[in-house]
Amino acid sequence: MAPASGAPQGAVLSPLLSNIYLVPLDHLMAQSGFEMVRYADDFVILCRSANDAVCALEIVRARVSEHGLTLHPTKTRMVDSRTNSFAFLGYEFRGTQHWPRNQSLKTLKDTLRKKTRRTSGDSLMWIIADVNQTLRGWFHYFQHSTRRSVYRDLDSWLRMRLRSLLRRRSGGHGVARDHRASFTWPNAWFAKRGLFSLATAHTTACRSSLR
Repeated sequence: MAPASGAPQGAVLSPLLSNIYLVPLDHLMAQSGFEMVRYADDFVILCRSANDAVCALEIVRARVSEHGLTLHPTKTRMVDSRTNSFAFLGYEFRGTQHWPRNQSLKTLKDTLRKKTRRTSGDSLMWIIADVNQTLRGWFHYFQHSTRRSVYRDLDSWLRMRLRSLLRRRSGGHGVARDHRASFTWPNAWFAKRGLFSLATAHTTACRSSLR
């Protein structure tokens, strides 16, 4: 049965309604001594102890119920971030570490797969330009990962797909991970043709932040 009230998930009106209802909650949590980080209707409350977390949860539950709202039954949970991770706005957090969550990586790879099909009739330069647009946008948001291997692994995965495409066009055969392709089209070959490198961009960003 379709709901008779509220705004659909992801609707244009949803962020506005979230702020109308939740800005007072921002102030209430600050007055109660809790650090709250919120984006639209997604938020995390940072607590110093398990008792504080229980108290904060009760304050939030009481506040939203006053307005006829409920907390998401599965997304609402208490986590000791020193030993367990939690997801927030595309990132996974644990302790002082944070990295793109698996769903964020899957979404990126699904997008890149569509752009790098071996049966594509587009020129390589056009494919690289199209892929670069996606990579730059993704990196702009996920450049803060503390796991540098994320960028290196994605670069390697993408070059593997491009080598598979090139091998097919040259009449070659074999599985996509055929190591001979890396000699025919080495990493520098792709760099020379302007392929955006997440690992290189991250290294550059880190150097800039140290200046």
